[in-house]
This record gives sequence, C-alpha cells and structure tokens, in this order.
Amino acid sequence: MTTEAAGGIDILRVTEKAQLMRFIRLPDRLLARDPQYIPPLHSERQAALSPKGNPFFSHAEAAFWLARRGGKDVGRISAQIDRLAKSDPAAPVGNFGMLSAIDDPAVFAALLATAETWLAARGIRRVQGPFNLSINEETGLLVEGFDTPPMLMMPHDPPYADGHVAALGYSKIRDLYAYLCDTTAALPKSSAAIVSRGLPPNVTLRHMRMANLKQDIASLVSIYNDAWSTHWGFVPITESEVDHMSKAMKPLLHERLIWFADVDGEPAAFGLCLPDLNAAIRDLSGSLLPFGWAKLLWRLKVSGVKTGRVPLMGVRKRHGAGMMGRLLALHIVEALRREALAKGITAVEMSWILEDNLPMRHLAEAIGGRPYKTYRVYEKTLAA
Repeated sequence: MTTEAAGGIDILRVTEKAQLMRFIRLPDRLLARDPQYIPPLHSERQAALSPKGNPFFSHAEAAFWLARRGGKDVGRISAQIDRLAKSDPAAPVGNFGMLSAIDDPAVFAALLATAETWLAARGIRRVQGPFNLSINEETGLLVEGFDTPPMLMMPHDPPYADGHVAALGYSKIRDLYAYLCDTTAALPKSSAAIVSRGLPPNVTLRHMRMANLKQDIASLVSIYNDAWSTHWGFVPITESEVDHMSKAMKPLLHERLIWFADVDGEPAAFGLCLPDLNAAIRDLSGSLLPFGWAKLLWRLKVSGVKTGRVPLMGVRKRHGAGMMGRLLALHIVEALRREALAKGITAVEMSWILEDNLPMRHLAEAIGGRPYKTYRVYEKTLAA
C-alpha cells in the first residue's frame, strides 16, 4: 500500500519480502560514503525483522515503511508497540525505529508522521525512540562519536539526523554512553587494590560452560531482569530472546568471556563480553556469499578480532548497593578484561550506559574506560 506525503514523497508500507530487502539495504546506499559505516549482515537483519525469526514479535507489534521520491527509496522507518514495556495507561508509549534517510527535512517529516499516525491509531499518546526494534536490541541515535565505527549491535547514524528529528518536536529523554576500555592497561590503583583483597569465602567466581549453557542462560536472564528492573526504559528480557540471541551469536560465544559470581551458591552477578562481529564483517558488504562465510569464520576462529563489547552485565539488587556490589562487579570486569586480552582483544566497549546510571558509569571509569560515543533517545507527545 502506497500513500502520498508532501514534497512529492510516497510512503510505501513494507509487506513483501522484496520490499523488506530494500528496507534492509537502504542504509548501505545512503551511508556508502561514510567511512565508519559497517553494513550489517543482510541475512541477520532479515531474521531480526521477521516474526518467524525474532521472539520480540511474540510480545510486540511492528510496521515498516519506505519513503520514495522520483522512483527511488530515500528513507525508511518502523513503528512498534512492545506489550512488555512499562507504560502509563493515561499516556501509552509506543516507539519508532530503524530510521534512515537522506539529508532532507521533508523526508524525515514524512517518515515520522507516518509512524506517529500508525501509533496514534492504536491509542499511543507518547512516542519514544529510536529502538531497532527493542530497547534490548539497538537503541538511540548517534549524536557524538561519528569518527569511529560502531561495534556489534550498536547503531551508526549521520550527523544530520539529530537536527531533523529535533526539528519535528522530539526532545531528548535520555542520553546513552558507550565507554571504551583498553584491556592492555592494568586496573587503576584504587580498583586494583580492591580486587587484590580477593573475595569473601561465600563468593565464587566462575566462567560459563557450554555444557551448562541452558542453566547459565536462565541465571543470566534472572539476574539481568532483577538488576535493571527499576531503571528508566527497562523492558524484561525473556529467556526465549536470550536463547535466540545465544543461538544466533554462537560463533561469538566463548566460555571464558561470560563470568558469574555466586553468593552462597546462588548466581548473584554476571558479565558478558562478545568479540566485535562488526570488525569481522566490515568489508563483506552485508553478504556471506560467495566467500563471506569463510572470511568470517577465519577472522572469528583463527586470526581473531581486536575489539569486543560488553552488552550485558548485572548484579542482583540485594547485592548491588554498597561494597559487595562494587566488589562483585570489579572482579567480573577484571576477569573479562584478562580473558579478552588473552584472546587478542585489546579494546572493549561497555555499552550502553544510561547518563543517570552513575554506579555503572563510575564502574566503567574505575577500570579506565572513557566515554567516546553518545546515543540519544527522544520523546514526543502526540495530540489527543
């Protein structure tokens, strides 16, 4: 279905496989001259945007559109409603995402108006985003740090996008930071002194074992949902979503890059580091054919990559406050640093971290991390 917007722009609802592939590949063309942009694997994006391939759709509804002008695709957007997200019944929240467009305010206006109309028709009164598709997947619009490539599951946007979104009545609701940590550097003295004291006798530090993957995944989900439940934007991550992610990311999973701290025999904290897939696919143009598979496996299993990302980490709330929480977190990140370096990973990104999550920001800084990218989440109230 095609609708007409102002400025000679047509909006096409994505309903067919061929249209979805155009939707997926559009940023590859629009950002082709950006030296930091890395085309995602098209097959992975196709699965992520398919109800059959992403368990997100078991608790959410989404729609996708292309903007066209003069017979050319010039932009794209999604709109989605996540039933697991916390929402005020008096002002229900929906999301936009997957935003990519040429540097033209009319195109941005047509795309966001389309998403807003779809959401408003479903009773939504506040729009937040961008989320691609969930806050637990890719989140935010890049507003600082355009001079470095994005890491695994982190977005990359052109500098002009922020201005166009803000001009349409969207205001910042939160900034998210990515911290870059040098794994070749020892811990700062104050943190090293805490780690050197060791752990209390009732605490055990252990790495994940593939033979125990299902149980460890369940522990990870339980800790994460408990640790982050009171933070802004929290949406519980489901076991099916983590199970799906672990299967999709299996080539990236290493036993010694997932660590748990058990307190009195119960899993109380965890940290997960993944080798940076983007570093391995940068020159594959989004395709694993005909030789991309061989290159990818060689880079991941033989030559290795030099960068990694910590996308998930958490300490149960009853242990999180005070010295115990800091102790558990420091021991886990030091184990991740040590093991990542042993695998040739010399830089790790801790992301994303809410601007007002001071304990996590202090932890990232305590291990020598520096904020080097900022992503923005926007909000707009729709007319009744």
